Amino acid sequence: QGWVATSGVNSGDQALDPVLVDFLVIAGGGSGGYSNGASGGAGGYRNSYSTETSGGGGSSEAGLTFNTGTSYTITVGAGGASKTSDGGGNSGTNSSISGTGITTITSIGGGAGGNVPTTAGLSGGSGGGAGTSAGSGTANQGFNGGAVPNGGGGGAGEAGNTDGSKHGGDGLASSITGSSITRGGGGGDPGGDGGGGDASTAGTANTGGGGGWFNGAGGGSGAGGSGVVILRMPTSLYSETTTGSPTVSTSGIYTILIYNASGSYTA
Repeated sequence: QGWVATSGVNSGDQALDPVLVDFLVIAGGGSGGYSNGASGGAGGYRNSYSTETSGGGGSSEAGLTFNTGTSYTITVGAGGASKTSDGGGNSGTNSSISGTGITTITSIGGGAGGNVPTTAGLSGGSGGGAGTSAGSGTANQGFNGGAVPNGGGGGAGEAGNTDGSKHGGDGLASSITGSSITRGGGGGDPGGDGGGGDASTAGTANTGGGGGWFNGAGGGSGAGGSGVVILRMPTSLYSETTTGSPTVSTSGIYTILIYNASGSYTA
């Protein structure tokens, strides 16, 4: 008659129960520009946990419903590579959660920092700082880069240059893992809170932080920090079936998976 069992299947477990999953998806940050360059923007920041906001001033999103037996692909974006010759930096790459029955969650890689006088900052999850002009952030993911030459990269929580000339925009704090951690800072001089790299310094790995502009120290501009994907679900419905070696922890009645590299989860 069209009924589908949701409990008492075979051995009496809850094998067909859907699983409501909260997520934090952060893309890779952009790198800074070389020689009179600007800093990279943070990777896009999307969050469904509690009432915490997403980047760019966006609201908390709805969680995902995973179906039992379905495999979901977790993609963790790389940060933009360091720039070692004249010109703007390199943008970060996207992070995502995808699979049958859900709308794909994609966070956009952070925009590359520009270079004066030839190259504009690029748009991205958060925008790269201005060379000739600043890059724009993506709605509900991040803020714009700083709009003056050598501008700071945009962050998840504020635009570049908000706290002063060349300063990276700050990121956002989330307690999805059980403790408050700030991620998604833009690169700058100094970098924004949440992994933004200082001048000639890379953004922090697995925060999506933007890289700092090349100020003559070292061999090039700061690379962008890689992204991260975090899932949170009831421990009673956690399947233990993963690839990609996520870090697994618990907080109260919930299990948290932290993917610092790409992998999968089967509900």
